[in-house]
Amino acid sequence: MLAALRVLPFLVQLHMRATMEYRGAMILGWIAMAFSYASVYTAIALIVLRFENIGGWVWSEMALLLSFHLLGYSLGAAFSFVQFRQLEDIVRLGTFDTLMVKPISPWAYLAFSGFNIGYAGHITLALPLMTWALTQADVGWNPTLVLYLVGALVSSALITAAIITSIGASALVWVRSRHLYSIYFGFWELARYPLNIFPGIIQAIMVTVMPLAFMSYVPAAVLLDKEVPLLGPAAAPLALAAGPIATILAMLYWRWCIRNYQGAGG
Repeated sequence: MLAALRVLPFLVQLHMRATMEYRGAMILGWIAMAFSYASVYTAIALIVLRFENIGGWVWSEMALLLSFHLLGYSLGAAFSFVQFRQLEDIVRLGTFDTLMVKPISPWAYLAFSGFNIGYAGHITLALPLMTWALTQADVGWNPTLVLYLVGALVSSALITAAIITSIGASALVWVRSRHLYSIYFGFWELARYPLNIFPGIIQAIMVTVMPLAFMSYVPAAVLLDKEVPLLGPAAAPLALAAGPIATILAMLYWRWCIRNYQGAGG
């Protein structure tokens, strides 16, 4: 077990060194991605400034929600998205069998050997936006709230990694799973906005089946002392618990998929 853990930083280092071989392309990718998100956020800012608020959220509050959304996603997706999106091809080509005989967990090998530093562009945009939003929004800071902010970000990252891993793991049983990411990203885009602007059925889905409300809206609302639909006073602890719960469920689902994996031939 300890030997396997010592291998993980080495896997990350190898992948980062390989990626750094094409530094120009990597930096251009960061810049392009940052500008892509910045253009989306600018459009949202223009809407908020034109109509004064979205669902009662002014621009500084929306900026906090958006930065939470992007930072939590980038931290979680760095260990999951590219790696497990490719799992369908790995299974289809039969190369997943080689991972099964390695002296390390297939999940750990996939997650760490493909650690994606391309999300640095996301973080470069999200951190300054969050810093500005936290100085402009009405947040009653105290030590507990600072710890809550850190814990909520970790939970947000865990939710992202857990859902993406679960979608990828489905390929072990069904071979095809990549189409499910379009469903995920559909709800992921909704998570950029306050939950209270959506119909009740969408709100219920966003806190249960696809719990992406806990990724950004719920923790941001707690920090801003706003009422959270459906959850009420339970919003704060649930935002912290959502990530670990999603991770445990993803682990159980991954193990179930591994047990039912039959190879590329079915």
